[in-house]
Amino acid sequence: MFYEPNKRNHGLRKNPFNSLILPRPIGWISSVDKMGVANLAPYSFFNAVSYQPPTVMFSAGVGTGDDRLKDSVRNIEETGEFVCNLATWDTREQMNHSSIGAGPEVDEIALVGLTPIAANLVKAPRIAESPVHLECRHIKTVEIPGWSETDNYKAIFGEVIGIHIDDDVINEEGLVDIRKMAVIGRLGYNDYARVDEESIFSMKRPE
Repeated sequence: MFYEPNKRNHGLRKNPFNSLILPRPIGWISSVDKMGVANLAPYSFFNAVSYQPPTVMFSAGVGTGDDRLKDSVRNIEETGEFVCNLATWDTREQMNHSSIGAGPEVDEIALVGLTPIAANLVKAPRIAESPVHLECRHIKTVEIPGWSETDNYKAIFGEVIGIHIDDDVINEEGLVDIRKMAVIGRLGYNDYARVDEESIFSMKRPE
């Protein structure tokens, strides 16, 4: 089949685009507002974009507030900081629940029963139940114009200025044992994937 996205002529029951770019890592973003209220939300339009300095990005659609910003975006643009926490198989339910469309006064970390712990370099909290935390400083926001006002996205770029790794997932060879983390990724529709022993394979780059 062939279709042109702007014509929405795919003829399928649901837009297939999200089922084609996969699996997508989940940026589980924690932030705080100017009053110190914490926010936690998962974003599957997320990835690393550079190595030196280590930089990550996530993009967020339109929010429901008067300023039409997602709480994560508003907090990051106001404070200049955030933390990206790794979503795992063990935290899948809390991750999903934290996507709820709660107001800015709601602390989603408390709402979903997770444990906030202090970061070293930023004010945003880390999630104790996550094996990896990336402390980030906001670099810039790039607006991505949509076909309508409701389609507009903002891409948030952050430099990773501090990294926490649970010692339990570092093996005797000094490598991160991805198998122990059991991270999850976003697929299309309501589907997710888990990285585990059976799904990992290795290939060396050609010389």
